[in-house]
Order: sequence, then C-alpha cells, then structure tokens
Amino acid sequence: MYKVFVNDKPLFLTNEISKETNFQIFLLESIDIKQLIVKMFQNKIQKAYLYHPDEKQIMKTLKSKIPVNKAGGGLVYNKKGEVLFIFRGGKWDLPKGGTEKGEEIEETAMREVEEETGVNKLTVTKKLQKTYHVFKRSGNYKLKITHWFEMHSDFDGIPFGQIEEGIEKVAWIHPNEMSEILKNSYENIKLLFEEEKLTK
Repeated sequence: MYKVFVNDKPLFLTNEISKETNFQIFLLESIDIKQLIVKMFQNKIQKAYLYHPDEKQIMKTLKSKIPVNKAGGGLVYNKKGEVLFIFRGGKWDLPKGGTEKGEEIEETAMREVEEETGVNKLTVTKKLQKTYHVFKRSGNYKLKITHWFEMHSDFDGIPFGQIEEGIEKVAWIHPNEMSEILKNSYENIKLLFEEEKLTK
C-alpha cells in the first residue's frame, strides 16, 4: 500500500479493501484522479482509498496524471542524538529538496541538508522509506516523491536557515521534545519517525 498525502490528508493506494467506514473508497478505473485530488485540496474529502488489484498500477496512473518531482532529504542526528529540523511556513519540517541533473538521489539529500541548514560533515547511515505528497504550485498539482536517508553529522557549528528557501529557523531537537515538535509537522514527516521507532 502507498500512502500519499494530499494537502496533509491521506490517500491510500491499495489492493485491499478494509472495512473502515469513515474512508471513501474509489475504484481506479471509475475515478478521475485529478478531480479526486482537487476535492481533497478543497477539503471536500478528508481521507480516501483508491483501489485496484495491482497497487503499482495505481501509482503508475497517478504519475501519468500529474507531474512528478523527485526529491532527497535527510533525517540527521548529531553526536548528542538530537535531530535536525527546519521551521518554514509555520511548520517543522526536515531538510529536503529536488534533484539536480545528473545527481544521485543520495547526493541530492546531502546537498540539500547542507544548503538548507549549513550543517555539513554528513555520513549517510541508511536509506529510509520514500514519502509521497501532492502539492500545488502556480495552480498546478505535482506529486513529490521524497527519498529519505538517515544521516549522522559531526558538525559542531551553529546551523542557519537558507533565507531564499523561506527557512525561518533551524534547530537540533532533543528526543524528549520530539512529540511536541511533531504535533506541528507534516503527516509524511511523522511517518519517518514511526519507522525510526520500529527500527531502533
């Protein structure tokens, strides 16, 4: 199953129908995906399942309907076990950004962390899951697929936000403060921390 966030609301691409009643269920062959996304952006639909026996086919169809942005990002730990967060647009987020031509996705993730926060001396320790979300820019909908990497940094300077990316502040967050920070973050970021808990 794929979990795609549309305006921070979940759209599950699935080949199994569960008996949950508070989700609207749509069949891939009988729904206009673009219209479904518009309705989710307009808050007319809060959460939905998109069903097809082959869930890869649903993702393929989604990618054919709206342009895809590929991005790389980092869940960065320092020597104290704190996690690097950025604050932008009123929410806490993790550093990430789009790939440049000829770049490996891991290189993108490391470059974006450094550009957005000033934090360097990075080592990738493992690949995390991909997250999917639909955003709207200049009236157009796009699907952002972010490849996440867990990283460690020996950086001991003061991180700073990339102004032109609208980053208001950068902070190392202690594990004890994490649940508070995540209350004001995005659903796909919360997913990464659920995964971290499972693997730690």
